[in-house]
Amino acid sequence: MPNDKTSYKDKKVISIGIISELTGLSERKIRYYEERKLIFPERTGRGTRKYSFSDVETLMEIANQIEDGVQTYEIKKEMSKKQKRDERNKMIRGQINAQFNIRK
Repeated sequence: MPNDKTSYKDKKVISIGIISELTGLSERKIRYYEERKLIFPERTGRGTRKYSFSDVETLMEIANQIEDGVQTYEIKKEMSKKQKRDERNKMIRGQINAQFNIRK
């Protein structure tokens, strides 16, 4: 569950219908990207998918890559690499901040 410090872009509050309207992607295609582990909506207690504005951006990137002929497994591989780089960079920033006693 997001906390109060979660950026508005990362709060999962948008329904799949609205996401479809915003992106131009069909609900079926959005669900397919979820099945392929390219997008990760939250679920309400009743199972309704909820997305964030960051998810909209991710879906648009996926759609553009698909349009350029990139396969979903390639997209997933690149997303995984990016996530690992981001996590490593975050860890290094944390270590530097701790070393120099920098507080946010």
